[in-house]
Amino acid sequence: MENKIVVNSGVLFSQTTKQNPKAPDYRGDVTVDIRSLDVKNNVATIKLAGWKKVAKSGKQYLSLSVDTYKREEEEKSDDFE
Repeated sequence: MENKIVVNSGVLFSQTTKQNPKAPDYRGDVTVDIRSLDVKNNVATIKLAGWKKVAKSGKQYLSLSVDTYKREEEEKSDDFE
């Protein structure tokens, strides 16, 4: 069965073995359609939302949703159109 790539989403899996105290508690991937990003000066801000879930294997993970970021000045200018 082939894994389907879901754009603007991702997962973070809990790390059960940490090599040191500064190691991350969760690790994973996020897939983002870069055409949906508002990039200014080579910088884009991405909103993330996460939900705690448990895989069939029993491993805990965070399911992520990516939302595009609209700059505050653009939101204000939309009110006048």
